[in-house]
Amino acid sequence: MTDLPNDDTLTHSGLEARDGGRVLLIACGALAHEILTLKRLNGWNHMDLTCLPAKLHLYPDKITEAVAEAVEKSRAAYDHIFVVYADCGTGGQLQAKCDALGVEMIEGPHCYSFFEGNDAFAARGDDDMRAFFLTDFLVRQFDAFVWKPMGLDRHPELRDMIFGNYTTLIYQAQTENPALVRKARACADRLGLTFEYRFTGYGDLEKSLEEQAVKY
Repeated sequence: MTDLPNDDTLTHSGLEARDGGRVLLIACGALAHEILTLKRLNGWNHMDLTCLPAKLHLYPDKITEAVAEAVEKSRAAYDHIFVVYADCGTGGQLQAKCDALGVEMIEGPHCYSFFEGNDAFAARGDDDMRAFFLTDFLVRQFDAFVWKPMGLDRHPELRDMIFGNYTTLIYQAQTENPALVRKARACADRLGLTFEYRFTGYGDLEKSLEEQAVKY
């Protein structure tokens, strides 16, 4: 699977009949490519994936309800459900809902933290306070998820108002892809920010999925 062509569609493994010991991953669509890659590389064939639209990140107040609906819809078909969302701006509501539903979720305040590794991200403290982060997905989808939703395609004069307090664009790369590095650098130029490249790989995302794969 390459880039998701349409963020408004639900993606899944396509399995209809499920045997015992199956795990459902309910994830943000922005993580679909990475999760499918990890599934393939590690042979986690007992794990299925359902992705909610990545555009929910533009409306974090809707994430908790959407995840809860997905859990209830699929609970009877699976032995275990794991939510591949961090807090993602829900102010602790997603964790509280997952606790109430009896399902686990990945740790961390957001994907930038768990891609870097939650401990490493926390150790940086305020060093990255004025940084704007992009992942592989956001570099590929920069116009759709950053430029256009912020109205910069229509009102470029808003750039300095929106990004005036940022100094750096940090590209957290999950893969070593020179073309994406060039595009990320161009994104930094468009935003008037200095550019920093960090190869994070999959960070705590891989560790968390591995723990689920082994456990179930």
